[in-house]
Order: sequence, then C-alpha cells, then structure tokens
Amino acid sequence: MAASILRLHFHDCFPNGCEGSVLLDDTSTFTGEKTATPNKDSVRGFEVIDAIKENVEKACPSTVSCADILTLAARESVYLTGGPYWPVPLGRRDGLTANKAAANELPSPFEPLKNITAKFISKGLDLKDVVVLSGAHTIGFAQCFTFKQRLFDFDGAGNPDPTLDASLLTNLRTVCPNQNDSDTNLASLDATTTNKFDNNYFKNLVNNSGLLQSDQALMGDNTTALFVMNYSKFPFLFSRDFGISMVKMGNIGVLTGQDGEIRKNCRMVN
Repeated sequence: MAASILRLHFHDCFPNGCEGSVLLDDTSTFTGEKTATPNKDSVRGFEVIDAIKENVEKACPSTVSCADILTLAARESVYLTGGPYWPVPLGRRDGLTANKAAANELPSPFEPLKNITAKFISKGLDLKDVVVLSGAHTIGFAQCFTFKQRLFDFDGAGNPDPTLDASLLTNLRTVCPNQNDSDTNLASLDATTTNKFDNNYFKNLVNNSGLLQSDQALMGDNTTALFVMNYSKFPFLFSRDFGISMVKMGNIGVLTGQDGEIRKNCRMVN
C-alpha cells in the first residue's frame, strides 16, 4: 500500500496541483479523475485516506485538508518502508472540482524521456526531479501491459528490447506471457528489494534491469545517466534529494487562504 499512496499523491499533484482532486468521486456537474486512463483500475489507497480523514475530523473538525492528509501519508509511506523523512509544509486547501482531461495527460511509461521531462518542467520541476522522483519506483509493482512490448515486440519485428538484461527478460516472460489475459499480472518495479525504499532502483538501471522503458531511458541520456550513477553509488544523496523533490512536487498548484475549502469527506465537496 505504501507505493500506492505515494503514486496517489503524484497523480493528485500533476493534473491540477496538490488539492485532492484525485480523491473526488464523479458528480452531476463534473467527472472525477479516477476513471482517467492513467488512474483507471490502477490507483489505490482511497480507503486509507478516508480512514485517516475520519479520525482527523473527530479530533479536529474542518481543520486539516484532504490534500494535506495525502501529502503527509505519502511521506509516511516512504519513511515506513525504510526511506527518508522530510518536513512537509502544510496549509493546502482542497479543490472544488476535478479535471479528467488533465489527469489523462499524466506522464506515461510509454512516453519518451523528452516528453516526460517537458511535463515536469511545465509544473516547475526540472530534469533532476525527473530522475529523483522516478526513484519512487524502488517500491511497488507495474501491470504487464505497461512493459510487455519490451519483452516480445520492442521493434515491431517480434524482438525484445536489446537493452533489457537477459535473465530479467526470462523471468518477466514467465510472469507476463505473450497473451492478453496476462496484461494485468503484476511485476515488481524493483525485484531486488520490492518492499524496501532504497537506491536499488538506480543500481538496476545501471545493470539494464529497469522494468519500464521510461525508467531505463534515464540511462540513455548523458545528463540523467549521471544522476542515476551517483544515486546508485551514494544512497544518502538519493535520500536527501528525494525529500527535496517531494517538497517541490507537493507545492505544485496548492490552494491557500480563501481558495478551495477543507472537505469534510475527501470523496466529495462540501
């Protein structure tokens, strides 16, 4: 669940800013973001945020926003799986609507690095943030359809991705056989330490063992490859920089003052 909460925070912040829009259900006036292509049948953790919100409301009614709760929960998810702990600026307020179209523009594992980087830059982040925040893939899983092309038809001629480690290719073909009913099977984003937040994700990239093409592509650019090499060698650098980049991401498009509201229920506006 830690990886799911962390991903939920990312999928909240990128479309409209960190204002809890991903948590909203559909209404008669807008379609929520839960059914956007990057979210449908893949984002989880809503019940966790609901439970936290319910307890917080009992202690401090109409005081702590769902956006702040999700931001804090993401930090705790990292810390409880062995990752860094960083101070989280608070005071976000919750948005009053959702934007499915914007959610459909979330960075995709099928996009080239230059496209992903452009999306990060448009949110006030930079190339270093792309690498650092990709390191969140040190925990969690990916569905087979997000990388199956690398295993069976990377070049359109029935060949696998030549950069993919041979032993990993063999293992992944067992988990994800070349048939449609395997599309939702799960593979670890970091098979070495699946449930531990560490720098092995970067070591995997150096060894051509990244699961997603968008991850392995970080080794194909001189600038991002240098970051990857440094984080693979110096885990304290990754821990430090991950907290810094998470604060930057957590400050995207926040609502403060009289903007937005403090929701009583994270799934609906007041």
